[in-house]
Amino acid sequence: MYTSTKLPHTSALFVSALLGGFIFTSCASSERLANKALPPSATGGAANQASSISQKAEAAPINRSRPQLIKKAAISLTVTSVDQTIDAVSQIINKQQGDLIGLKQQQPKSDNPRYTATIQLRIPENRLEPTLEELAKLGTIDSRNITAEDVGDRLVDFQARLTNLQKTEANLQKIMDRAGSVRDVLSVAQELSNVRQTIEQIDAQLKSLQNQVAYSTITLNLEAAVSSTSPQPAFGLQVQETWNNSTHSLSAFSVGLLKLGIWLIVYSPYLLIFAALVYGFKHWRQNHSPRLTQTPESTSSE
Repeated sequence: MYTSTKLPHTSALFVSALLGGFIFTSCASSERLANKALPPSATGGAANQASSISQKAEAAPINRSRPQLIKKAAISLTVTSVDQTIDAVSQIINKQQGDLIGLKQQQPKSDNPRYTATIQLRIPENRLEPTLEELAKLGTIDSRNITAEDVGDRLVDFQARLTNLQKTEANLQKIMDRAGSVRDVLSVAQELSNVRQTIEQIDAQLKSLQNQVAYSTITLNLEAAVSSTSPQPAFGLQVQETWNNSTHSLSAFSVGLLKLGIWLIVYSPYLLIFAALVYGFKHWRQNHSPRLTQTPESTSSE
């Protein structure tokens, strides 16, 4: 009975050991085959290969499966209350995860009773249509316009230039490390600084375009609805307005007279000289024209 229970246990251990050895030898052979398939330089420079692969992945061109569009929308609404509409727009912006980038309000005046406001907001590109639909519900649409500009080619061009400049930067850094004389080091350092400056400029332009593609801009113009007949001002307001206009007219007339007096005082010497000349001319004319004065006497004597 003891012998019959020991044999199956021994055979199970033997089978397990045999399977383990087979698995271990197969794993070792696969590793040897993989090492033989790789070149000698690859086995020693795995880190370099990983970095080169990552660089190639980063230098890959932008996927053009879908257009890279910069979308801009403009909508004009006539609303009942501009202040309430501005509050509603703020709630819509928060709901659509957007940003308010500009607000300009023009309060109503006596000569322009309409209350207007201009709002500029930035919305994620995939939420542009839902946002426009919610904004349209706030009032009566006067005009609506949507424009789109495809900047995919510019993005690809910037990415390609950026990749080439980064390669040039890496090469210049290697040359600088191997440079011996001070003149060579300074020359390479100057060229490296120029390349890095260009990289920063192109990178900023690339990020700006990507941001404009990711977020759409909406310009919302609001105008308050007014009745065709303006209300008549109160009697007290009319009297006050008349009094203000009359006092303003009186003060303007007084100031005008004062200015005229100042002009006369300043030019008084010339006026006195002119008056003296006129008086002298008249006096000289009276003294040197006896014939004209004696003509009536001569005619009477005859």
